[in-house]
Formats: sequence, C-alpha cells, structure tokens
Amino acid sequence: MTTGKINVSVENIFPLIKKFLYSDHEIFLRELVSNGTDATLKLKHLISIGEAKVEYGNPVIEIKVDKEGKKIHIIDQGLGMTADEVEKYINQVAFSGAEEFLDKYKDSAKDSGIIGHFGLGFYSAFMVAEKVEIITKSHKDEPAAHWTCDGSPEFTLEPADKTSRGTEIILHIAEDSLEFLEDSKISGLLNKYNKFMPVPIKFGTRTETLPKPEDAPEDYVNETVEIDNIINNPNPAWTKQPTELSDEDYKNFYRELYPMQFEEPLFNIHLNVDYPFNLTGILYFPKLGSDMQIQKDKIQLYQNQVYVTDNVEGIVPEFLTMLKGVIDSPDIPLNVSRSGLQADGAVKKISNYITRKVADKLKALFNENRADFEQKWNDIKIVLEYGMLSEDKFYEKAGAFVLYPTVDDTYFTLEELKEKLKENQTDKDGKLIVLYAGNKDAQHSYIETAKEKGYEVLLLDSPIISHLIQKIEGDNSGLTFVRVDSDHIDNLIKKEENTISKLSDEEKETLKTSLETYIPKAYSVQLEAMDSQAAPFIITQPEFMRRMKEMSQSGGGGMFGMGNMPEMYNLIVNTNSDLASSILNTEDKTHQEHLVKQALDLAKLSQNLLKGEALTAFVKRSFEMIK
Repeated sequence: MTTGKINVSVENIFPLIKKFLYSDHEIFLRELVSNGTDATLKLKHLISIGEAKVEYGNPVIEIKVDKEGKKIHIIDQGLGMTADEVEKYINQVAFSGAEEFLDKYKDSAKDSGIIGHFGLGFYSAFMVAEKVEIITKSHKDEPAAHWTCDGSPEFTLEPADKTSRGTEIILHIAEDSLEFLEDSKISGLLNKYNKFMPVPIKFGTRTETLPKPEDAPEDYVNETVEIDNIINNPNPAWTKQPTELSDEDYKNFYRELYPMQFEEPLFNIHLNVDYPFNLTGILYFPKLGSDMQIQKDKIQLYQNQVYVTDNVEGIVPEFLTMLKGVIDSPDIPLNVSRSGLQADGAVKKISNYITRKVADKLKALFNENRADFEQKWNDIKIVLEYGMLSEDKFYEKAGAFVLYPTVDDTYFTLEELKEKLKENQTDKDGKLIVLYAGNKDAQHSYIETAKEKGYEVLLLDSPIISHLIQKIEGDNSGLTFVRVDSDHIDNLIKKEENTISKLSDEEKETLKTSLETYIPKAYSVQLEAMDSQAAPFIITQPEFMRRMKEMSQSGGGGMFGMGNMPEMYNLIVNTNSDLASSILNTEDKTHQEHLVKQALDLAKLSQNLLKGEALTAFVKRSFEMIK
C-alpha cells in the first residue's frame, strides 16, 4: 500500500472546495457523470483507431445510492486507470486543475453570473463527501487500483481485486449533505444535468409489463419483468440531421424538453453549423401573444450534451430568449462572467448566426405558406417586434415578413401597406398617414368614423408598438403613424377642402368660454367645423404626448418623467352640430351646464373614461331624463 501527500500548495483546499458555490453543491453529480462519459467515449475512440484491443460492448454509467451506508456509487465501463495513472491524473493533474480553478474563481464564487461552473471535475466530490474512494481497472492488462482520501491532503493507494474494466467512485456522504442520499434528489439531478448525455445512465430498475400473447386465455395476467432504468436519451433530436427528423419527431422532442407544457409549439428552427464555430440546437416558437412578462430562461444551453444553464442571456440575442429549445456548443466559453461573454468574438458570431438563421426561417415560412403565417402572427409578433427594436441585423431582414394587420384581419407587409394607402391616405402636404387602433373595442367609434371615409385602420396592440412605430417613422421619411383616437378624423388626414363653420368667430369665442366654465382642466377644448352629422363632442388624446408616455412606461425611450405625467385629452366640439348651437343659445345657465356635462359624459363613456362616482351620477341622471 502506498500513502502520500497530494502535491498541492493550498493546505486548506478541501474546505475551499466545500465552500465553493455553496448553493451549487449539486454539480458534483454532473461533473462525476461527465467524467465517466468522457472515459467511455475515449475508450470508444481508442478502439476505433486500434489502440485498445478490447470489446466496447454496450457500456452504461450506473448510479447507486446506499442510504444505510451513506454512500453514493458512480460506476463506468470506460478506460479505467492503472495505479500510475491514478497517481498522475488524480494526485497531480486533477488536483492542480481544481486548485487553479478555485484560485481563479473563489472571489466570484457567489457570482451567479458565472456561466457553467465547469472544471472542478473529480474534486467536486468533496463538496458533498467526507471521504472518497476510487476503485479502477484499466483496459490495459494491469492490476486494479484503490485510491482513498478523507478530505485532507493525505491519500492511500493500494491494489484492488476489481476484475472488470472501468472506474467506480464511492462517495461517503458528509452529514451536511445527506439530502443527496434520497433517490428522488438524485433522480432529479440526473434529469436536470444528464438527461441527454451520450452514454446510457442507469439508476435502479423499473418494472415493465410484457405484452399479452395472442393465444392467451381471457383470465391471463400479464407478466412483468425488472429492467434497467435508463434515465437519459443518448441521441437527442438536436444531434441528428434535419433530414432524419419528421415534424412529429420535433414535437416529441419538445414534449421531452418540457413535459409540463401542453400547448404544441408553432414551429421550430434547427441550428446546425460547424464553421467557423460548432453549434447545434433546436429553437421552438411557442404561442406568446402580447405578453412581455413571459418567463424567459426557457432555452437550455448544453456543452457536448451536458447541461450548463437555462440562462442564455448574452449568447442568444435578447429578443429570442422568449423562445424555447436547446443550444449545444463547445465553443461557448464557460466560467466567465456574462459581461465577458458579451465581449467574446465566438459568442458574438454565434449570436449573429442565430439571428440570421431565425430571420431566414421566418422568411421561408412566410413565402411557403403566407395564410398559415398570418394565422400565427398574433402568437409570434411580440418576438419579431422586439427583435426589430433590439437587433439591427434582424430589423434589416424583417421587412420581408413582418406584418401589419388591419382591424378587419387583412395583413400587409410595410411595402404593401404603403402601396395600398398611397392614393387615399396621403395628406395635402404629401405625407402618407397610417391610422391605427390599439384596442378594437375601446376605439370602435373612431375606427368606424375612419372607415366611413374609406380609410384603412391597422390594429397594433403590442405593449412596445410606440417604440416600434417611432423607429419605422425614422427610417421612412414621409410616413407617419397616428392612432385613430388622437384627433378628429379630418385633422388626422388633412385634405385641401375645409368644412365651413356655421358659427361666426365671435360666437365660437362665446361658446368656448361657456364650455370652459364647466369642463375640467384635464381637457383642452378645441372647436372644429365638422359635418353636422358627426358626433358633437369627441375626446381625443394627442398622438405625441400619448406615445411619449407609453414609451416611457414600457421601458426606455419617450421623454424623461413622461411615464408619471397625468393623462391629457382634447375635447373636440363640432361647431356645426345642433348641440353646439343649443349650448350657445340657451340662456338658462343650469340647463347649459346640464347639456355640457351630459355631452362630456357621453364622450367619456365612448372612450371608456367614465368610471366610479361620475359613472354612477351619469346613470342616475340619464334615468331621470327618460322618466
């Protein structure tokens, strides 16, 4: 038996390992199973090039929990090690690697911004174990070895009687880590980190019912057998070529990734590139609607089929973090901060590639089946609109497939829209005016007024639309978006002809003074000569003020402090209406006030602005009128 001291300069490295990423002690299982996988795949490679003269067979990695003995066994059938290799790789190389890793990251150990926490390798075992044993037999014809270390720099190394190839690691679990002796805990960790490892992982057995034989009698009881419980899928969909997969395969893989997700994804994008970097993966567009508060962190990052994180910020463009799926790349640097990721050249290329691939896929879907794309538009628009705002490269490509729906469910691209509106919605100054509504029901009367004029009204209802139309206007001179309730329709698209007011300037001044006596200061009174059949009172919200406020409230843009400004409205009074004449000509001030308040409340009601006490009073007053 050999005893010795591990060659390490930090005497207290074990307490450091124990402390390292306290909340992430669970990664020990990922690291040890990954080591077993590496040992198995290396053996496969050596056999394929003729350097190892053994049968590969059907190797598995087995995890056993001995709750009574407070032990966890991790057993592989890979390369194995000789005593000399244990001395070299465990006592020297692995330990110096662990030491270097800790030295580099101990200061940022609590920084959840570190990607992956990879590299602690074998010595992560000491996060949860007070003593670790390695029993290993090399694929070479040499004796087995047994290494033991109790968490101090002392170790023992002696021959072992193991006869089968591979390595068994035995963890004697420490008192503060006994939770890892629960089957459910280990099963959960294997499912989280090792679900798609490339070598089968066995954890216990399960009962399987055999099919009923064709000639079995009616009272036949199906036989059952115990079989290995293989917890992973070694050949997940993203490791295959797109040509090997059907639509159903993609859907099945989505269910495998998200077993609690009951809605089918709308479509998927298969990523597959090997130059100038390696990247594979599958991204899914789920149904998103207009909710900006969608839970992100649904894309899982893997490295060579080992789970790393579900926070892909900095790797995937931010607008795509609302998608779901998997990305696997050995070229993404781990154990770096997220700010380090942003500056990494390979990561930038990967992010640009993903953006381009998504844009190309969307364009193809649009061209192949526009009707289907239009049907899915409301479920995907929030991602595309966010992408146009946040990624210039995506914005450049988006013109080919981003849609602008009307209130009547007709869809246009921006170029189609310009062509459609050119004749009817160009104002007297040559500006093309795009009318839109944010809510079809709330703005119904304004929409109807616009449609009576033969105008198209878009329905743009996402929470970031104010930001987006600001950007589109900046890139398209002579194009202006105005919400249909932001002014009287003839002011929104000004034509050459003017309606003549039947009131004189003096009468208009008198009317305005009377109105301002009764109308709250939140409303700016504006007299307009309109068609006599048009509504007598119309409440509008100025486009600029409302847009700035919305932009400020939805994060960024707008003008500083605008988000907290009170709402401001214009009250447009039609001077050609009978009601305007009645208000002007009545000498009974009480009756005049009654007319103004009733008309204002009706206008407020049409804008959904009449609430609470004012609504109660209006209803009561209206019933009095019809008694």
